[in-house]
Amino acid sequence: MSTEAARTGPAAGALLLCRAAPGRVAPVADLLGEPMQLTPAGAAWSVLVPAGRPWRDGAEPVDRVATGWATALAVGAPWPVLALWWDTDQAGFTLASGFRRPVGFVWLASGVPAGEDEAMRTFAARLGLDPVLDVQDLDRLTEPDAAADARSRLRGLLAVLTRAGVSLPAELAPGEPAGRLREAAARRPDTSLVESPGPRERGAEDGPADQIRLSPWMPWTGGPTARALALAQLAAGLPLLIRGLRRRGGGWATAGALLLAHGALGLAYDLTRPRS
Repeated sequence: MSTEAARTGPAAGALLLCRAAPGRVAPVADLLGEPMQLTPAGAAWSVLVPAGRPWRDGAEPVDRVATGWATALAVGAPWPVLALWWDTDQAGFTLASGFRRPVGFVWLASGVPAGEDEAMRTFAARLGLDPVLDVQDLDRLTEPDAAADARSRLRGLLAVLTRAGVSLPAELAPGEPAGRLREAAARRPDTSLVESPGPRERGAEDGPADQIRLSPWMPWTGGPTARALALAQLAAGLPLLIRGLRRRGGGWATAGALLLAHGALGLAYDLTRPRS
């Protein structure tokens, strides 16, 4: 079993695959408060490439951080988020979808499966994969294979997901350090930087077209969609925060705190803004 110290450091990394176009992912990714590169990863997919400050600084294991981020993103959006993560001792994935309990799988660095077979079937069902052909390929990833290591297991997972439209750029291969992946993503012409400017800064910089695109999601815009999102964030944030505090897992606690803060901001604005 890997220690927490082995799950941090510069060798660890993560990718967040979102089943939505970059234009829909960017405003929701602001919730994370982490600068990330955002680039297309298929016709209906995007990938967020974080710098990974929490685990590179040794503050939090990469699997907890990636799971917390995926959960926060999925609760705040109507599309699923798949977190791929790895470190020196193991690798795995977590699929978050709405208010459902996240599902995931882990492999040791040698490729030995360390998860439950049923998790793969749940994973396939939530993504709408083929219940026969795709599930058979996923089941192979849960079986012993002396020729496979953790990286090849993640590549095998991505190979199955190509049938669901995932097309991850070659230079963003799982298993590389987070810093190297972020640099590679930044060099792509179709990549944008996701940051977290405040409402005044964003309003001053964005044009009308951007405001229309972002307005359904941003708390300072009001409207029924923003109000519903704020309520959803509050409902999901509290149990995540409690779970993180009980298990001393900063990833869960961070996700819960972010959702609570953003949801409270949205409701506060909705209650205090002038009515036409």
